[in-house]
Amino acid sequence: MSTAIIYYSQHHGNTKKLLDAIAAADPGVELIDATKEAGDLTGFERIGFASGIYFSNFAKQVLSFAEANLPAGKPVFFIYTHGAPGGDFLKGIRSITEKKHCPELGEYRCQGFDTFGPFKLVGGIAKGHPT
Repeated sequence: MSTAIIYYSQHHGNTKKLLDAIAAADPGVELIDATKEAGDLTGFERIGFASGIYFSNFAKQVLSFAEANLPAGKPVFFIYTHGAPGGDFLKGIRSITEKKHCPELGEYRCQGFDTFGPFKLVGGIAKGHPT
């Protein structure tokens, strides 16, 4: 089964660390950087979207990629890392996938090391994550 995971990982690379582990365990997974030119996604059986959380949402690069390139009706799933707990982090990406009538297979989330804003003053939160 072929799976594409479109991702954006910045800051500490938390999301990419998680995705590299997934891709190493499953040769059917292809990681696609959302900042690169998009290829044809129609040949994939399912499409994942992965991002760190920026201001309570997926990265704008992932949202733009999904809006422009997600084929209608493809099964999708979401993977994300976040510093602070809580929040409806999927609102933006779900609005795109729902508009394209894509069934949602599920989501995976975990904390990632975060030194953004005031967290920097205390040396960051979620040290050692993702695990």
